[in-house]
Amino acid sequence: MYRFACGVAVRLNISMTKTQKELAFLRDLYVGGEWTNRFTDLLDKNLKLSSDENLLYLNAGTGDHAFAVREKLGEDVAVFATCQDEDVLTIARDKAAAIGSDVDFSMIRFEDEAFDAVIADASLVPPLEIRDFLDDGVRVARKGGTVAIVLVTAGSFGEIFSLLWEVLFNEDLGHHGAAAERLIADQPTVSLLEDIAEAAGLENVKSKTAIEIFEFENGAEFGKSSLVQDFLLPTWLETLSEIEKEQVKEKLAQLIDAEDGPLTFRFSVKATLLTGEKA
Repeated sequence: MYRFACGVAVRLNISMTKTQKELAFLRDLYVGGEWTNRFTDLLDKNLKLSSDENLLYLNAGTGDHAFAVREKLGEDVAVFATCQDEDVLTIARDKAAAIGSDVDFSMIRFEDEAFDAVIADASLVPPLEIRDFLDDGVRVARKGGTVAIVLVTAGSFGEIFSLLWEVLFNEDLGHHGAAAERLIADQPTVSLLEDIAEAAGLENVKSKTAIEIFEFENGAEFGKSSLVQDFLLPTWLETLSEIEKEQVKEKLAQLIDAEDGPLTFRFSVKATLLTGEKA
């Protein structure tokens, strides 16, 4: 498909912006295994859940880890889960029905202090929304209840952001690279997150960070990745027009190949688990 800007035909790699329903299926097919599992593995290795009366899983995606958590808990524990949107919720409910799971998926706003434990996946939550997301998790936890959140912290995506800055600067987009600089600055440090957690009402706050490496054969493979094209780049480039986004994607893939040649392209992410108890 082509669009015309200033009399010039511009080739687009996709025919149209993906719908929420399409993104929900892509999240289920690709993002869970490629991205989410890195964070849930960190949670599984470092969080011991006791036999509480009930547990809430915030941002449970299409449900895979919520089902796994359910299997580890006693039959008397009620497990509830929320999803990012209605289309993701539909897939999660269909999965629950198919496997006979009693995880209760919902999109309602739960009452204050309703749960003994809260797990929250903020791995794809924009950095500037983390504070509100954590506040909501603490809000629904009972006093003394455990709150655990997994998310991305400062120092992540450095390999991409340096190239992205160069592309934006060279193409005169994003205020000459200022957009990329803001992406770096917006990422919360672990110490800042611990302060935010304490301010939200948690005590005995602890954190655990693991370095996760994502590897791609070349720039083209990087650009074709659903994780990158449909979930990471749209958030990073949200201030650009659709034509500008496609321009950046193309130039970014070219720059990756120019910089790395025959070598694979890697970027690193600092996956962090933050835990605490509601004071």
